[in-house]
Amino acid sequence: HVQLVESGGGSVQPGGSLRLSCEGSGYPFSRYCMGWFRQIPGKGREWVGTSDTEGMTSVADSVKGRFTISKDNAKNTLYLQMDSLKPEDTATYYCAAHWGAYCHTDHASFQFWGQGTQVTVS
Repeated sequence: HVQLVESGGGSVQPGGSLRLSCEGSGYPFSRYCMGWFRQIPGKGREWVGTSDTEGMTSVADSVKGRFTISKDNAKNTLYLQMDSLKPEDTATYYCAAHWGAYCHTDHASFQFWGQGTQVTVS
C-alpha cells in the first residue's frame, strides 16, 4: 500500500536550519509530482513547494531563498532544506504526491499524504 513517511521535524531557534525527509513507497515515486505543504491550527493547508518528475522545483514566495526542495529517485525520497527559519514557519509540514508530470499547487490535487511532522521555530 502507499505510504509517505516524513521525518526531520523538531524545534529550532530563529535563523536555524532543519532538513525534512519524505520517503515514499507503494507507488512509482519517479512518476509522481512530489510536494510539501504546511498547516497551522485553524488555517488551511499552505503550499510550500513541489518537485516534478523531471526534478524541476518551485517554492512559494514566502519561503523563496530560504527553502530548497530536492529529491533522490533512487531512494524514493523527497527533501525540504529549510534555512533562515522564522517563527512564522512554525507549522506541521506534510509531504504529498499526485500522478503526472505537471505539478499542481492546490492540496486537493494531491492523492497521497504523509502523517506530518512538526516544525517549531522559537
